[in-house]
Amino acid sequence: MKHWQLFNINDEVMSKVSYYTAEGLKKLRDELRQLKDVERVNASKAIAEARDKGDLSENAEYDAAKEAQGMLEMRISKLEDQLAGARIIDESQMDNSKILVLSKVKIKNQTNGMEMLYTLVADGEADLAAGKISVNSPIGKGLLGKTVGEVAQIEVPNGVMKFDIIEISR
Repeated sequence: MKHWQLFNINDEVMSKVSYYTAEGLKKLRDELRQLKDVERVNASKAIAEARDKGDLSENAEYDAAKEAQGMLEMRISKLEDQLAGARIIDESQMDNSKILVLSKVKIKNQTNGMEMLYTLVADGEADLAAGKISVNSPIGKGLLGKTVGEVAQIEVPNGVMKFDIIEISR
């Protein structure tokens, strides 16, 4: 395998593309800024304070501060990777006749007749309390591509749930 081929394969693995709303992308950037500008400074201060307390070989406070800094740096790195592959979804280019990411979907559970309204979003934006479910969740996957009038049969741990697709909007 040639060097450039290996590099291209690694590029594809390293830059996983994820789609976000403008709001979701802003939230990611804000979190990264907070971690870099505030938390990183606090972690350095904690290490310096622990270092000032004496022998580092027996200093549990120093070890804990270094470990916390390592965890913080891992989180920063993960967010930077997410942002590197982040793309904003252009809703104007999306088909409104079928369920896609950012679709607002009104569904009816065939078993109990309960109606629910969900918005399908990227993993990082999922918030069940706000009615936002991930497109990668079992229900999200089962709804993708469906149209009004169709029945979505979704495999869940205790069997198969059936939902009528009542309405799709943006």
